[in-house]
Amino acid sequence: MFKPTELFDLSQSEHAAIFDGCAFAWEALKNIKAYLKAHLRPGLHNNCDGVAYIGKDVFIGSGTVVEDGAMIRGPAIIGQNCQIRHNAYIRENVIVGDNCVLGNSCEFKNVLLFNNCQVPHFSYVGDSIFGYKAHVGAGVKISNVKLVVANVTVEVDGKLVDTGLRKFGALLGDHTDIGCNSVLNPGSIIGRGSIIYPNTSWRGVLPANHIAKNKAPVDVVARRTGGQ
Repeated sequence: MFKPTELFDLSQSEHAAIFDGCAFAWEALKNIKAYLKAHLRPGLHNNCDGVAYIGKDVFIGSGTVVEDGAMIRGPAIIGQNCQIRHNAYIRENVIVGDNCVLGNSCEFKNVLLFNNCQVPHFSYVGDSIFGYKAHVGAGVKISNVKLVVANVTVEVDGKLVDTGLRKFGALLGDHTDIGCNSVLNPGSIIGRGSIIYPNTSWRGVLPANHIAKNKAPVDVVARRTGGQ
């Protein structure tokens, strides 16, 4: 499930060429910067609702609305009919498909979002690829750097494979859904159609069409009132 076509419908991105020559989907993360340098043609065809900062190396498609307080540093390509909501922070090397939501107080860096992705509230997304109709709930964080100084590894056929990437957040396959306040640790790979329940700290590979449930027990006790 590590090939690009095993995670993503490549027809749902105008930028599928970024995966050319990639045996593993995460290899495309190294291509984002060069792809933007070769293909970016700056132009702003969006509407602004308020005052936003948009850098000079940015393309935004028609029908996209950029709300007050958003900051788009670039280089970036943002597709058509997207919502860039209040205080979104879009840093360098970001590619966004059509009909996407980049939400309030969310931060993006070195990412590729396929069409119809939704990252609506209070999330960090770095060094990651989100497939068609991937969705993350409020407060989801994509951790992209290991605490120890080392490259991110992925377990393939029972063996750890060095990705060659010091920074690698997550690959979310098409139609995945990550519950509110979950953390995806470096090198997380979530197969197509899979779900992670809220408040989960996830590490590793979740196969397609599976659910990761956080069953941490909740301790319920009687409430003490004053004087007792």
